[in-house]
Amino acid sequence: MMSNNINTSDKQRFAMAAATPRLALANITKRFPGCLANDAVDLNVMPGEIHALLGENGAGKSTLVKVIYGVLAADSGTVAWEGQPVTITDPKAARRHGIGMVFQHFSLFEALTVLDNIALGMPEERDVAALAARVNSLSEAYGLPLDLARDVHDLSVGERQRIEIMRCLLQEPKLLIMDEPTSVLTPQEAEKLFETLRRLAAEGCSILYISHKLDEIRTLCERATILRHGKVVATCDPREETATSLASMMIGTELARPRQRTKRPVGDVRLEVNGLTFTSPEPFGVDLTDVNLSLRAGEIVGIAGVAGNGQIELQEALSGEAPLETRDMIRIDGEPIGHEGPIARRARGLAFLPEERLGHGAVPGMSLADNAFLSGFGPKGLLAAGGVIQRALTLTYAESIIKRFDVRTPDAHAEARALSGGNLQKFIVGREIEQTPTILIAAQPTWGVDAGAAAHIHQALFDLAENGAAVLVISQDLDELLAISDRLGVLHLGKLSETLAIDQVSAEQIGLLMGGATGGPAGDDVGSAVSTP
Repeated sequence: MMSNNINTSDKQRFAMAAATPRLALANITKRFPGCLANDAVDLNVMPGEIHALLGENGAGKSTLVKVIYGVLAADSGTVAWEGQPVTITDPKAARRHGIGMVFQHFSLFEALTVLDNIALGMPEERDVAALAARVNSLSEAYGLPLDLARDVHDLSVGERQRIEIMRCLLQEPKLLIMDEPTSVLTPQEAEKLFETLRRLAAEGCSILYISHKLDEIRTLCERATILRHGKVVATCDPREETATSLASMMIGTELARPRQRTKRPVGDVRLEVNGLTFTSPEPFGVDLTDVNLSLRAGEIVGIAGVAGNGQIELQEALSGEAPLETRDMIRIDGEPIGHEGPIARRARGLAFLPEERLGHGAVPGMSLADNAFLSGFGPKGLLAAGGVIQRALTLTYAESIIKRFDVRTPDAHAEARALSGGNLQKFIVGREIEQTPTILIAAQPTWGVDAGAAAHIHQALFDLAENGAAVLVISQDLDELLAISDRLGVLHLGKLSETLAIDQVSAEQIGLLMGGATGGPAGDDVGSAVSTP
């Protein structure tokens, strides 16, 4: 790679001199049964450019980058690399050309060290000491600090992402594809990532950047290609657009914003957590320690935190998937239910939206109708006498979810695994909300969905709360929590901070708490986390 001395003007001269695109796609078309994922897509990425790829869920972004990275083969069209036609048959061939990709979901072995994980991604490297020296040099050059001796299970999500980026940098990529890279980062970690990407671009590396966070696209990217229904509908400079105008180009109409929630007094306590202490059954899980929380009718309470700080354990304890020995640790409407399982809690009006949509939230090989039945059979009365499934009612229920939440699918008979991640998320969210629960536990409700779908989901949560439900949102998206919550707390290493009114907290200070600053939102170590109204 080039030296680190290239400044902005150097980069501009470099880009102007490089008239040949590093990557040029022409008429890329990819079909699946019942779906035209990419329809004659053209895309050019220049050397040293940070280029955004935008679109709604199901617009064809994931399919396109899989074609670029060799995971899928296009049905027709051409790929040119630095002016020469190429055929990229698999990811190994992509890496030989200089294409690297950091996926949204990491592929790391938690029981191994950082260096071991990096070495596994570099099978040709036999000299581990030399590899460690290269990693340390790159870490210092790009501001990506890594402790090579630490086990991965001890790392934050941001630190794990650095490992994936480092594995790409060791291959000296000319094009780096980033898929939703900040979805699980604190604001501070995201800014450090942006600094690294800007430095790489200044050295001539091209960045193809996929994100639903339109404000960060406007901050980071120089050009954007926008897909809608598999076609390129616009190319623009996102720095000259607003988040609203970008969203409108993506969805083809004006973005519908959630209505402002009306101020109303909250009702009685629906869900109460008292001194919840829970030992994780997982080898690298996080134990919960003395968690206290109350959730009232008519309010939305947010819990922020970086992944791996006890969110999974809290979800299991609240949903009933991990019943507790002590009944009084969790109460619903005043009744102790800590010992009850998921079905009993659902009968009391609790609905649960899990973080992992495929495998936990939905059975991949089952139809949408059957997946709707799995959690809705009780609340929606889908079982007849004798335990017979009422197929017609189940199908109607699934179809109502598809219509209300604009799930892009041929019909309710489609298998869950056939949907894009964002569309499956919309279906699972809709399945739980359509049950009109009195308590909703929602983990990552808009993870991986586009701006339009996120606004629709937020409005559904608002409506649910305004109709008297108590809503708990567990999310790593701090912007989302600040936008929808009435109160907000932070979960770190299995301990929950005090929850405070949303107008008493700032994004910066909550971000510090997410990163491990001690004390509650009003603690000494976070300074002005609370501003007295």
